[in-house]
Parts: sequence; structure tokens; C-alpha cells
Amino acid sequence: MNLYRYFHGRIVEICAALAADGRLPPDLDASRIAVEPPREAAHGDVATNAALVLAGPAKSKPRALATLLAGHLLSTDGVETAEVAGPGFINLRLSKAFWLARLAEILKAGVAYGDSTMGAGHKVNVEYVSANPTGPLHVGHGRGAVVGDALASLLTKAGFAVTREYYVNDAGGQVDKLARAAYWRYLQALGDRVAPDVAERYVAETPPEYGGDYLIAVGEALADRQGAGLAGRPEEQWLAPVRAFAVGEMMALIEDDLKALGVVFDVVSSERALVEAGGVEATLRTLEERGLIYTGVLEPPKGKLPDDWEPRPQTLFRSTGFGDDVDRPLQKSDGSWTYFASDIAYHLDKYRRGFPILIDVWGADHGGYVKRMQAAVKAVTEGGAELDVKLCQMVNLLDAGQPVRMSKRAGTYVTLREVLDRVGRDVFRFIMLTRRNDAPLEFDFEKVTEQSRENPVFYVQYAHARCHSVIRHAAGEMGANVTSDAALAAADLARLTDPAELDLIKAMAAWPRLVEGAAEAHEPHRIAFYLQDLAGLFHLLWTKGKDDAELRFVTPADRPLTLARLALVRAVQVVLASGLKVIGVEPVEELR
Repeated sequence: MNLYRYFHGRIVEICAALAADGRLPPDLDASRIAVEPPREAAHGDVATNAALVLAGPAKSKPRALATLLAGHLLSTDGVETAEVAGPGFINLRLSKAFWLARLAEILKAGVAYGDSTMGAGHKVNVEYVSANPTGPLHVGHGRGAVVGDALASLLTKAGFAVTREYYVNDAGGQVDKLARAAYWRYLQALGDRVAPDVAERYVAETPPEYGGDYLIAVGEALADRQGAGLAGRPEEQWLAPVRAFAVGEMMALIEDDLKALGVVFDVVSSERALVEAGGVEATLRTLEERGLIYTGVLEPPKGKLPDDWEPRPQTLFRSTGFGDDVDRPLQKSDGSWTYFASDIAYHLDKYRRGFPILIDVWGADHGGYVKRMQAAVKAVTEGGAELDVKLCQMVNLLDAGQPVRMSKRAGTYVTLREVLDRVGRDVFRFIMLTRRNDAPLEFDFEKVTEQSRENPVFYVQYAHARCHSVIRHAAGEMGANVTSDAALAAADLARLTDPAELDLIKAMAAWPRLVEGAAEAHEPHRIAFYLQDLAGLFHLLWTKGKDDAELRFVTPADRPLTLARLALVRAVQVVLASGLKVIGVEPVEELR
């Protein structure tokens, strides 16, 4: 139960009842009513501005309305006190019985605790990674993969119908360059099956842009399949088959890296398939019919002019009519479509597949592309779709504080797979969410693998493992029946009296609200932050029990007290597992 949503609903009910009695106007707008934790814990458990936002429409003084609402809220189950503060805020203090009922709710729900119907089954498309299929994924791609995957899981938990999608950019000039580099490796792999200088001559005439060692295997596989049949032929004869083969090999490599990260997509879409099916032309005809495309000459770029810039008539999209800074070109000088043109068609395709909510996770280098894409989506769907773009800032790789810059395999960057092989999936996924996606992140190999409080993934995993250890110890001391679900469900939770125990319950009771708020804001990093806070409260209580025998979780001489505390420990274990599941991290039972 999201207790804040519950009290919001209760206020709406009270207003309806007062309206029926003629003491308030009917149909008051409750959309601006906020119900949240107070800024200071000393003020209570729940605070609301209801009287402040309703006073005007109700033609009442805020404090007078607050006093009226507080009197009715006081009769709500679980409310111990309802006080009016300041100009008209209402602070509620909830009873211990109310909080203990939340603990019982957690035990009953298990890891499903925090599941919400907020999304009401609305369809959401989350597109992430979508790296050009020209080489292995790097660490920046990995950050986007984690952010997108965790966001998809979060939205699913909040009740949305989510589709995870990867868009393969396999239609532009980059994949032609990949094909030429793969052809070079193919010529090398043929060895003495072709003249010795063929590969060298080809490189001299067409220097390959992609020179990483990862293409060696592609060239060898192509040689095995084609033999020497493509060697020495004109480019127009081999470019298409080599390109298709190289893209397929690169996508297999990318999918393998993503699988190692725990990322699997529901849909993989091809830009080339979209273009060849006439999707771009059809989309632009639609925009043209609406008067949103015209031929014009753009102003020169601000600052230093590029050497190749020239004023010329271009096919332009009226993106300024939808919030963009300038109108955007759709066609290159050679007649081919710009990336922007095919991206418009692709987003329209997603909308026509039934997704009114579109989320794209991009690298920070695409920041200048956001406004135009949002403008295009608004235009092409006639306002029917909403596009949110999450930009992921760069990841700075360090080892004991020293920069790590180069990969033997990729040649120019550190690959995602190299990092995963060194630190593991769980460490990588958790650390990628310890900062907002739009903030740079430092990833120090030494720090993220050390077992200390300063390492957030260890700190949270240790809390879950410690819960398991306490329950295992209790079973050893008092018998397995003491830790059974039936025994814990029947525990006398009123035996929990220490303030630290109650603080822990309150923190766990905040989980449903946290899920809904993070889902609404599209911010999965909030889950990692919450888990660190919850782990900290649990470790604090464990330490208190270590120092004070009266607060130990297992007291064989007092079975009812032990059962109550084990119920608390199991609940912590459940909520930690629920949160870790959202971000795709395994809740381990024992740390090695």
C-alpha cells in the first residue's frame, strides 16, 4: 500500500462527504493536493497541503479548513494525532499499530511488495543501447543498457505494459565503412589464396575506419563462407553481402555482451528494413500533407563555419513550430535521407504499433538531438505520443584512481565485456545507478570490488546476506520451525518496541511510494539510493544488537520476541530483494 496515496484518497473522501453536507462546494479539484513525508520527522509521519490548495475554491480561510479536515482525518484508522501547522498544513502522526500492519503486509506480499496498478496497463516503449553495429559495446553503452533495463523493470513493477526495444542503425554510411573494414580482414584471412599484396593494396586505396581486432574473426568467418569468390571484385559487387554479414556478426557480438549484462530485448528493429519498406517516404508524405515540410535555405551555423558548408536549398522540417530552435534538414546533398528523417519514421512506427509513451535512452553526445526529436514526435503523431529522452553522461574508468583508457580488443576504448569479466554483472549494474543518468560517473575497479561500507553494492548485498545469516542462525539455535513463513506470519509484532525497529518499518513502508514516484519520474537511480538507505538502517540495528544483548535478533529464552524480530529481518530481506530485482541485481544469501 502506498500510504501517501491512501491518505490522499481519504482526504478526497472527506471532501466529498463535506460537500454532501453542504459544508464544502462539490467537485473540488484534488489534483494539487500533496501528501508526503514532512520535512522534519519531529512533525509527524504524513503532511498535506490540502487546506492550502482547497481554501480558495472552497471560499474558506486555510487554517479554518485545515482544522475541519484534521478533525475528520483524526477518525481515520491508524491516525493518532492530526495537527494544524503554519498557514494551514496538516501533520498526521500514525499509530504503532498502523506501522506494524505494514510489516505484516510486507511479509504477506513477499517480493511483490511495492507492485502497483498506477500504470493501469498503459503501453510504454523503452528503447535503449541501440549502438551502431560497428563494434563491441563500450562502458558508456553499458550504462545506457543498465539505465534502460532498470527503467523498464521499474515501469513494469508500477503497472505499465513495457516493451524493451533495440534499434539497429544498419542503413547509414557507418555500416558501409564497417563492410570495407571487414572486407580488408577478409582479404587478410584468405592468405595465400590471393596475391600477397591484395590486402595491402586495398588498405592503401581505402583505409578501413574500424581497425579493432574484433574484426579479425569476422574476416575469417567470411573467408570460410565465401572462399576467395569476393576477392578483387568491384566494390558494388561485394559491398552489400559483406555489409549484411558484418552487421549480423556485430549484432551477435553485441547481443552476447548484453546477455552477459542480463539484458534481453523484446523487439529488435532494423533501420534498413524500415527504409527499404518505404517507411521514410511515407512518413515525409504525411508531414508534407500537413504543411510541415518545405524547401528552404538554413542560416549558417553559429561560430566558426565548417569548410564544407554552403548555402543551398534543402528539404526542411518545420520543427520550430513544435519547440525546436531551428528547422531541420531531412535530405542530404546526395539525395539520401538524413538520420533525422529515418528517426522520425521509426518513432512514428513505434507509435503506430500502439505506444503512446516513448522513452529513449541515449548517450550524452546526442544531447543536441533531443529537442528536434521531441518536436518531430509531437508533429508526426499529432500530439498523440509523448517522448522522454534520458541522456546518460560519460563513465570515467579508473583503477586505483588512475585513468584506464585503452582496450587491446577494440583499439580505442575499453569494452563492456572486459569490465564485466573483471567485476561481474551485479557490481556493474548497481554502480551504474549510483548517480543520476545525467551526471558523470566514476567507476574505479579497486573501489567497486572492495568489501567496505564505501562500496554501495557490497553494502546492500551484505545487508541481504546478513538477513539470511540471522535467519539461518535462528534456525540452528531454535529449530527450523521458528523461521517458517507460518511462524513469522503469526508473530506478535507488538513486541517490537525499540525506536530503531520502528524506523526500519517506516523505511520499508515507504517502498511502494518510492516505486511509484521513481516510475513516474523515469528515474531508476532512486531505487539504488533507497536500497542504500534501507541497508544502512538495518546495519545500524544489527550493530545495536551486537552492543546491547537486549536488542539481539535471536533470544532463545524469549521465543515470541525472537519471532517478532525475525519477522522484521525477513521483511528487510524481502524489500531488499524486491528492489534488487528491479535493478537486475541478484540478492545473494552469502558473500564470498
